[in-house]
Amino acid sequence: MEENKILSRVVTISKRPQLQDAVATSAEVVYIADDPAEATDIIETNSPDMVVIDAGYTHADIFDFLESHRIHSVAVPVVIITDGTCDYDYENFPDLNILIHNKDIENSHHFRQIISKIKNQPIPLDTDNFFLDDFTASLSLAGRSKATQQSVEMIKLIAQSRCNPVLIVGRTGTGKELAARAIHHLRSPNEPFIAVNCAALTANLLESELFGHTKGSFTGADRNKTGLLELAGSGSLFLDEISEMPLELQAKLLRVVQEKTFRKVGGTENITCRAVIIASSNRNLTEEIHAKRFRQDLYYRLNICPVTLPPLKSPQRRQDIRLLAKYFLATSDICPEKMSKITSLTSMALDALEKHDWPGNVRELKNVIDRAVLLETTGKIGLNSIIIDPLEENAFSDRSSDEKIKTFSLSNAERKLISRALQETGWQKTRAAALLGITRATLYAKVKQYNIEKCSPAPNTPSQQYDSARSPQLV
Repeated sequence: MEENKILSRVVTISKRPQLQDAVATSAEVVYIADDPAEATDIIETNSPDMVVIDAGYTHADIFDFLESHRIHSVAVPVVIITDGTCDYDYENFPDLNILIHNKDIENSHHFRQIISKIKNQPIPLDTDNFFLDDFTASLSLAGRSKATQQSVEMIKLIAQSRCNPVLIVGRTGTGKELAARAIHHLRSPNEPFIAVNCAALTANLLESELFGHTKGSFTGADRNKTGLLELAGSGSLFLDEISEMPLELQAKLLRVVQEKTFRKVGGTENITCRAVIIASSNRNLTEEIHAKRFRQDLYYRLNICPVTLPPLKSPQRRQDIRLLAKYFLATSDICPEKMSKITSLTSMALDALEKHDWPGNVRELKNVIDRAVLLETTGKIGLNSIIIDPLEENAFSDRSSDEKIKTFSLSNAERKLISRALQETGWQKTRAAALLGITRATLYAKVKQYNIEKCSPAPNTPSQQYDSARSPQLV
């Protein structure tokens, strides 16, 4: 950054060359938007340090922009420049960092004072939009879709009842353990929560873990062992992936569920089970019954009021994808030194995430965002950093090296990216250039270079042509 420049990138929403010049004195690059609507695309693409709005636009236009700014969780300071007394009720946007200034903005000294003031103000991370209510926020259970609302309502209903056992069903990565912890948190927050993965242990070891054993009950049992059913006390025992439990052990669990008592392996004393048994499965248990892998009587005993967690690809939950992506970016700790620098995702990256089917669901999405944080070198996660399955794309590809080189050549990728940006913006070249993070002049040259046909580019307007020797680059 040049020595006399305070900011790296600023978006200016104004048609006044004087305002553009004033901003240019303190920024390396100034992106010019003709109206607030166009600015939204530029902000999402370029991750500026500040947005400056000329109050010459209508009250409604500015409010629509601020509302969009908030909805997209863009943590960028906003400066509204007025020519007189400010009548904007910006207190409606307490989550945004907004500064109203009505002095002579054409004076570069005054603008530097604005920057100094706003740079010293903390920019709050508004996490309220990630959660339905305080309860889901306390458990980091992000999501606001209709499916998430229904699941949370069922969790609350069960937690307020004496329902025991509880069954939670959903595909891998949908958040079954998080739902189990939510039920436990509401019902018995001060009691133990113990989780065991039924697929991770052999039949004998799982039985010993659950029920405990007496000294000498089998080879290697050199002492008495307290089982997890007893250790859970009046809390909750979470049996993750219960469909993987061996049939003979399912019969013993059925007795615990029915009679609320059990015996240690090798023991003769009945022990009372006071814990809530919460079971989960990523398999269709009725299909497992037909395949003789799960006991029908245990299924009916568990299936009192099941909590169903839909996959991310379901229409009822798909709207959570963008929100979860932003949430995982805001809370990622995989690369701490980058977290103050990477503030958001581009619209193209979010579109790519939304179109994926997510067989690994929420867990897979979190991994993709963490991976993107590691790969990203700018202040905003772009499409190139969204790698859905790195092993599938590299180690297990059937294509030859020559085919890969031909398909993934730089020129081919660039042409496709430019074509896609033009299509998504309806061939509005100003918006397409902003989406790609390049100047309009560069876009025109690339369209001609790759012979991308649609319509002829329009010349730059005089107000957007500056001498690079005396001013920063204006886009």
